[in-house]
Amino acid sequence: MTETTAPSGPSDVRPPSLNADESTTLLSFLDYLRAAVIAKLDGVADEDARRPGVASGTSLLWLVRHLAVVEDNWFTWAYRGVGAEPRESDEVPLDGATVAAEVAGYRAAIERSNAVAAAAPDLDRPGARSLRPDDAEGPSLRWVLVHMIEETGRHAGHADIIREQLDGAVGR
Repeated sequence: MTETTAPSGPSDVRPPSLNADESTTLLSFLDYLRAAVIAKLDGVADEDARRPGVASGTSLLWLVRHLAVVEDNWFTWAYRGVGAEPRESDEVPLDGATVAAEVAGYRAAIERSNAVAAAAPDLDRPGARSLRPDDAEGPSLRWVLVHMIEETGRHAGHADIIREQLDGAVGR
């Protein structure tokens, strides 16, 4: 195992504390979880970030790439209706992938997603289409935001476990 260092700064950042409208609250919690995932890669060597932490093959870099793809699929492809086909997390192998490149890709996806959310007229309007084949119409922005909070939260927990296995670093 390549030597890594624990993330700098506080080891247990608390969720946002605010009293705001629904859209601001949902985006604040999603941004908090996104930042938690990114923080799990702080100080991790590329080789270690590519190393699967569980039998399924999940690694820190796979999680970040997967979350970038899911962001694009739900906000850009499904909600906005841009693109011919949704993306796949495993389109490009992780061989040679770097922490810097994958985090930059995730940050770019987050920026696109936040722009879609900011441009939406309200949380109730259905999106252009759905990734769920049984849905007749695209889900509302509210559903997309709540789903992304759930998806990102689950994978932030996975990242916690994999990071702790790598070098013992714990915290949110």
